[in-house]
Amino acid sequence: MASSIELVEWIADQLREAGQVRYRKMFGEYGFYLDDKYFGGVMDNRFLIKMTKAGEKLMPQGPTALPYEGGKPMLLIENLEDREFIRRIVRATVEELPEPVGKPRKAK
Repeated sequence: MASSIELVEWIADQLREAGQVRYRKMFGEYGFYLDDKYFGGVMDNRFLIKMTKAGEKLMPQGPTALPYEGGKPMLLIENLEDREFIRRIVRATVEELPEPVGKPRKAK
């Protein structure tokens, strides 16, 4: 199932205050970048981010991990209404990721 561009744009809007948010379409799914670092995306209309130690700390009740990106676990972010939480967990995740790669498109 291809993901909805409306959901992608809505999430990009929620993250705008966290930094320079971009996304890129990949095989019907969308990859998200913050400060040019890939941190997750919208897959099957679900918002997922890379699993890092920072993400686990921000979700002490236990994150929901799903196998994506070649079998690597990613966190399923279910509470999309909490804009501040989304910004905090994405920023913490990005800080643990390696240097930027690729050239994603700028979000509208």
